Amino acid sequence: MGDHEIPKIVLSGEVLGMERESEAWKALTRKVREACERYGCFLVENYEKIPIELHEELFETTKEIFDLPQEKKLQYTKPHPIEGGYIGNHPLVPLYESFGIYGDDQVQAFQNLMWPEHDKPGFCEFLKCVNAKMLELNLLLLRMIMESYGVGEYYKSKAFGDNTVNNFRAMKYKVPKSKNEEGIGLGPHVDKTILTFLCDNSVRGLEALTQDGIWISLHIPKGALLVMVGDALEVLSNGRLQAAKHRVIMSGEKERYSCAFYTIPKDGVGIEVPQELVDEDHPLLYRPFVYSEYLEKHLTNTNFDALQVHAGI
Repeated sequence: MGDHEIPKIVLSGEVLGMERESEAWKALTRKVREACERYGCFLVENYEKIPIELHEELFETTKEIFDLPQEKKLQYTKPHPIEGGYIGNHPLVPLYESFGIYGDDQVQAFQNLMWPEHDKPGFCEFLKCVNAKMLELNLLLLRMIMESYGVGEYYKSKAFGDNTVNNFRAMKYKVPKSKNEEGIGLGPHVDKTILTFLCDNSVRGLEALTQDGIWISLHIPKGALLVMVGDALEVLSNGRLQAAKHRVIMSGEKERYSCAFYTIPKDGVGIEVPQELVDEDHPLLYRPFVYSEYLEKHLTNTNFDALQVHAGI
């Protein structure tokens, strides 16, 4: 299976400096929207606020977390997956290991738990900084998508910046026991997010399902970010966008590390379809609902119809 060319969106300083009412900017917002409509994902390149040096530091930090003793990692447990926590040695995904550190308050708590003997220099500040940059990028792209659909005022009225939070999950995928075999790193699923931002250590394994029903291999260039549509954005677009179906299949002799940043509505915040996106050709697909209640019930539900079951009309 070869790499598949998904759209690339350049967000250099020059691009971000364009006038928001210019035809060039409007063309860029259309390109972002069309990438989401056709593929459910795209690459962001040359985003100067998240330079390649920051990516490298992120993966150095990630590897250090996974190198901690197993008994220490097991201490980072949460009552419900919605709160994050540690996952490892799960019988259904034995190659998969991850830490979900959700919310700035949990960053400090995680540091205190993992390194109680001494302060971990810069860990909290660094992770909070990256989270903030990812949230800023999320809001920019979400606004571009909404404006391209002609519902920019809806975006402004909902104050998405105040009503969203960014969660961080570090992931490690082990090498299959036999170098000649493939192993499921993570089964097929969609992300329960608005948008997901993903970067990795250039070890292959991530695959996405096309609209034609074909699994394609995705390669994230060094320093780039893969952006994937989550099911909350499927609601906000009234089904014009479909959450990206993806999985991880491991092979070869190298471990895969990836870092995901999940943007979701804050606890208790409701989402609904903008009325402007409901017409004869696009009937209303979802009723309004509180997103955190949906996560509480369906976060671990990997069926592709979880959203339809919970809020479909």
